[in-house]
Amino acid sequence: MPALFLATLYEYSPLFYITVVFVCFVITSGLVLGWFGVDVPIILRNSEETESASYIYKKQMREVTNPFGLDIVSPSTASVKDGIAVNPNCLEDCLLTFYWGCSVKKIQEALQRHIYCSPIQTPTVLEDSLYNEYLHKEQHNIRKQTKEEIYIQLPTDHKIEDFGPVPRTRYPLIALLTLSDGDTRELYDIGSMLTVIHIPDDIYRLPCRIMYQYILTQQGLFYDLKQLFMSANSSRSESPRDSPSPVPSDGDFLEDAGT
Repeated sequence: MPALFLATLYEYSPLFYITVVFVCFVITSGLVLGWFGVDVPIILRNSEETESASYIYKKQMREVTNPFGLDIVSPSTASVKDGIAVNPNCLEDCLLTFYWGCSVKKIQEALQRHIYCSPIQTPTVLEDSLYNEYLHKEQHNIRKQTKEEIYIQLPTDHKIEDFGPVPRTRYPLIALLTLSDGDTRELYDIGSMLTVIHIPDDIYRLPCRIMYQYILTQQGLFYDLKQLFMSANSSRSESPRDSPSPVPSDGDFLEDAGT
């Protein structure tokens, strides 16, 4: 019925068809050019318009000071039998607490509790999360801005020569740096630093190195520190003559350890 009506109307008025085509052209042009509030298809935009229309989220950066520093002294000589020497360098008086043979699972749970429950600001808070899942504990007082070398070793009565085959369930050594004075904690956003250290033993002879180094904030966050710069005479940049065989990376060790 509508078709018959249009055909009859066309016979009496040839301009009707021209009018319909013109109206369709106007509507299509309006849609393309956005006259009716409809967004222009992105394929029809130029690059400058696309860049200006995109919303860029800018995150405000804030400078923070890390009061903690910890390095390994002579990593090539460190082992479970011979012990390890570290060099703390802190801006304030700190407590340096070592945990030998700490449970990998409990460390991960402690980091989660740091986010959701109890921020790790003292060794006691960490130990409450570990539930004594470590073999030996040792603690030292560190004076601010002093580079004092500290040597630690497992007591002989433990008779531990290795931490078992891979995948392992224990980290060889955990070092926790916390601020000694409660009033000093209010001056820093970073409340503690937790360092996971691998120490070679009779079963796994990967050279001693820092596997992870987490800075833990007062607000319940933690970040993994990465080495951004390395000096030209660093001990890691050995010549091929000194290192005849390739040394596995930290990622290889973690993959083997199942952590």
